[in-house]
Amino acid sequence: MATAPRFTVADSAEDPEADVWFAEPAGFTAVPLGALIPSPDSQGADDLRTALAPFLQAAPDEPARQRFIAHLAQGQQLLGALREAGTVHCSIGVHRDDLDEGAASGGGPLLSFLTVSWRATAVAPRAVTAARAVSGVDAAGAEYVELPAGPVTFSESVRTPRAVDGLPQVPLVQFRAHLPHPDCKRLAVFTLSTTAVGHRDQYRAILHRIASLATFENPLVPTSSEAP
Repeated sequence: MATAPRFTVADSAEDPEADVWFAEPAGFTAVPLGALIPSPDSQGADDLRTALAPFLQAAPDEPARQRFIAHLAQGQQLLGALREAGTVHCSIGVHRDDLDEGAASGGGPLLSFLTVSWRATAVAPRAVTAARAVSGVDAAGAEYVELPAGPVTFSESVRTPRAVDGLPQVPLVQFRAHLPHPDCKRLAVFTLSTTAVGHRDQYRAILHRIASLATFENPLVPTSSEAP
């Protein structure tokens, strides 16, 4: 007998200032942007210090403690750069490689990173804005569809970091869904990135599914027929 799918509703769904709602599949864990990069001298900053205290106290020695602090600061810097670029949500995906379990890697974990960002756009019909978002993109990697959220365009690209970037020179595939907001003044961009280039079909399907469930109307508000 088939069972009904289970969903976990995040607290952010009740945020009165929320502008877009979406569902993430299993395996994704949200990164608390606000909690990790709070404003200085705020209650959030005090809460972060309190939460980190046990980790610092558990460090075996001072060098290990300083390495932890350095890694944390680097992570905060990266998250701050994302937020400055308009990112309002990010999640880390961890999935088992069940398509290649017989390989030498033994079907190890696959990592991915999902972000949701806002971009201001010139006022235009939503279909035009969606098309503009993929202008200049290889036609083979661009797609236009009509979803419940409205017109959406998808694009994808594969990039390899430069040696001077200090990052491993491993190809990174990025999938993007461009969803124009009904106010016709901004664009929500869902980006899914992973180094598992060999699984691009599966990750492409994941992002398409996330976009198909996205909405600009609060789905938690009861309809008139459900209201008491």
